[in-house]
Amino acid sequence: MKKLIILVAALGLGATMSSCKKDYTCKCTKTYTGNSTTVTSDDGQYTYKETKPKAIERCDANDKTGSDLGGSYTRNCDITN
Repeated sequence: MKKLIILVAALGLGATMSSCKKDYTCKCTKTYTGNSTTVTSDDGQYTYKETKPKAIERCDANDKTGSDLGGSYTRNCDITN
């Protein structure tokens, strides 16, 4: 009986720890290319209180390519912790 209680407690602890939400920082950079030059700059930082897989999914949703007055760009976002 004692072994069963320990096993159930260990499984319960493992299940709660795997679904813990914590703060994950998503940092983005924007890289402009054109006319033989490449310029990279910081382009935002977000904090997500999520599980790690969900935070990665939300961060990756900020990735983008396009163009604006500065030219063609690629925005890349990654979890830093």
